[in-house]
Amino acid sequence: MTKPPARRSGQQAFILREDPGGSGELLVLLVDPVYRDGLILPGGSAEQDELPHLAARRHLETETGLVLPLRTILTVDYVPANEFPEGLDLVYAGGMLTPQQAELVRHHQPPEEIHALHWVPRSELRDAMADDQYRRVEDAWDAWEHGDGLPLLIQGVPVPVG
Repeated sequence: MTKPPARRSGQQAFILREDPGGSGELLVLLVDPVYRDGLILPGGSAEQDELPHLAARRHLETETGLVLPLRTILTVDYVPANEFPEGLDLVYAGGMLTPQQAELVRHHQPPEEIHALHWVPRSELRDAMADDQYRRVEDAWDAWEHGDGLPLLIQGVPVPVG
């Protein structure tokens, strides 16, 4: 290919915790970015030649302080070109946090492009997010609940644990 198409690759992490208030409800970790309205999953774009799961891990650590193995893709969201280049957004399963990990997030100072970190119950997602982001999180949540997901392969080889 003499001129490959410009395509963006977004990497996001879906992370849950139990409500510390004891309601039994699960909460999803979302970030409030400076650059757009509404809450989104932690994550960002991969750099050229950066492995996708490592890009997701890098953004997750920067934004939340968490370092998690991200090897299972819960959903793939195709985004046609309009205000951004055409892209694929991959949402990785980050799992259920321990109380200690949730405490780490609580004390983390996010970078200046993030207003704040929020734990949001599923029942409040629609009001907290733009429609496209809401649908992406709902699809990831459904996949997580049903044990669905795709293993991440790099040139046909499963990504190792760690």
